[in-house]
Amino acid sequence: MLRLENISWKLEDGRGILNDVSLEIPDSKLVVITGPNGGGKTTLAKTVAGLITPESGKIFFDGEDLTGRDITQRAKKGISSAFQQPVRFKGLTVKDLLTLAAGRELKRLELCELLGKVGLCKNDYIDREVNASLSGGEIKRIEIATVLARNTKLSIFDEPEAGIDLWSFAGLVDVFKEVKKKYKGTLMIISHQERILQIADEIIVISGGKVEAAGTAEEIMPKLVSGSRTLRPCERSAAE
Repeated sequence: MLRLENISWKLEDGRGILNDVSLEIPDSKLVVITGPNGGGKTTLAKTVAGLITPESGKIFFDGEDLTGRDITQRAKKGISSAFQQPVRFKGLTVKDLLTLAAGRELKRLELCELLGKVGLCKNDYIDREVNASLSGGEIKRIEIATVLARNTKLSIFDEPEAGIDLWSFAGLVDVFKEVKKKYKGTLMIISHQERILQIADEIIVISGGKVEAAGTAEEIMPKLVSGSRTLRPCERSAAE
């Protein structure tokens, strides 16, 4: 389990981005963190991944304090992350990238299984270069496959829908549905898209650097859709 206790972080100009955030991410669940732009969602993801060190508070993972650990040390403990703009590598094939992510030589069957989980035809992609010839949707799926190849306990995805077309977005939602069924670890997705929120086990709303609401999808979705109390209605995907 991931547990954050009283996490705070501010910009150099003094503006608070995370303000005393406390939350829990349970094991083996798909948890979506949502909220308005500028509310602190991406900063929270970077804090969990180890890219940002909080000014106060503690981060615990499986009972161990990881607050002072960097991104490499957290990866060794079972935390992996994929952010909004996947990296493209000229001369590196999909097979090479997945092998690097796994940290060992992968058999062809393992490569095929990974690509199959994200909805890509193995024969079309294993030997392709990870470069500009891949569409935004394809590169996002390959990035998800690299996270799965690491086989970590917690996988973080920051706005995976960013920069892809509507057709690719619809396919991406299907990928997460499939991964949710087959993946044993915890998925933490930063998103404000309703179609991603609908497949969540639990939803956490971050607004103004604070936890505005948290609970099961059944509890939180009606509040988001109606915009009741102080919660901002989630954005509906144009793909619908």
